[in-house]
Amino acid sequence: MRTILIPTDFSDNAMHAIRYAINLFKCERAQFYFLHAYADEVYGPFKSNTKIDIDAEKKRIKKETKIKLDKLLEQITGVPPNPKHTYECVDSFDSLVDSVNDFVNEINIDLVIMGTKGKTNDKKITFGSHTVQVFKYVQCPVLAIPHEAGFHQPKKILFPTDYMLPYKRRELKLLNGICGEYKSEIYCLYISDFEDLRHRQLDNQRFLKDHLPNAYLTFDRVTTKNKKEAIEEYIRLKNIDFLVMVNSRHSFLEDLLYRSTIDEIGLTTEIPFLVMQNLPR
Repeated sequence: MRTILIPTDFSDNAMHAIRYAINLFKCERAQFYFLHAYADEVYGPFKSNTKIDIDAEKKRIKKETKIKLDKLLEQITGVPPNPKHTYECVDSFDSLVDSVNDFVNEINIDLVIMGTKGKTNDKKITFGSHTVQVFKYVQCPVLAIPHEAGFHQPKKILFPTDYMLPYKRRELKLLNGICGEYKSEIYCLYISDFEDLRHRQLDNQRFLKDHLPNAYLTFDRVTTKNKKEAIEEYIRLKNIDFLVMVNSRHSFLEDLLYRSTIDEIGLTTEIPFLVMQNLPR
């Protein structure tokens, strides 16, 4: 059974991500956990107040969170409910990233799914600050769902890679499962002026072939240009449904994620974006 964690701030973006997730895994047995972390709500307006004030606010927000989570569960279960899915709500008095990371490790979560933006829904940015922090620090695959992305079967998946990273079997297994369900084609895109691959790159390319047996793999190359623009152009050219990248030290994605301001970060994608983490768990 697949275990899926979905952080929620009860915004429309978060609800959209939940509905997308339920559709994506509608034919699989899955346990969904809906998590709301509320430490920022408590400490935000009470930074200079007494401990008594903070304790009272903590109790109040915890009670409100429980009511909202119960209401969310009523909305999600549906009529009729999906017999393959089970749901559980969790509240946490902690920061979002710490709450997600702790829960991922405690339950051994397979995938985190979240909206790209929260309540502010700022159209000037692609990913909100919370989404970026989860991308950077949570040691688990993260699927970000833009609010513009209605559910479409992920038939065409773009996987930009330089074949320099040793991929994780568990995370490729997740991607392979999605490909098996939807008979997906994966376009492995190598952005380089050089056609020939080194031995290390060839080994990693073979590793992809061996561990994505359910996918129809296509290996393509485009010459060097702005990588962000190359990816966006390829998405348009091939009418891509789903983007996958690996976050690792010194990777292209890490370079995007560690820029100084949120609105500089990354891809102006309107399709679901799966970030696989090449990090120890």
